[in-house]
Amino acid sequence: MLELDKGLYDEMVEHGLREFPNEACGLLAGKEGRAVRYFSLTNADASPATFRLDPVEHHRVHTELDQQGWDLLGIFHTHTHSGPYPSATDRRRAMWQDTEEPSYPDAYYLIMSLADRASPELRAFRIGAEQAVIEEELTIA
Repeated sequence: MLELDKGLYDEMVEHGLREFPNEACGLLAGKEGRAVRYFSLTNADASPATFRLDPVEHHRVHTELDQQGWDLLGIFHTHTHSGPYPSATDRRRAMWQDTEEPSYPDAYYLIMSLADRASPELRAFRIGAEQAVIEEELTIA
């Protein structure tokens, strides 16, 4: 189960709406399984249909995670016109290149649908070996 602070959730919503009509993306840092900070990153694809974390920003965030003693808790992105469920592209990109092994097996994949921008919907998943998708409980408090 993932418990997300309302303030972090609000940051994700604001980021998603700011980047619309393109998908937004970012990383969620955690400490002992608890979310502590959201990092908004640039979508290097600059696309309404796909996202790719900017590699320079991605590296900078991982450096900060190491310095703070935080873990990569989640990988966030928006779906601009569809529901909050991992697409075939999302599942494929969650694997190490040319394998069926997940690159971040312990991370939550947080997907926010902006199909109804007045009422964004956020869901959390794990994406495992062979692109298996498991929905996880998510609470916003």
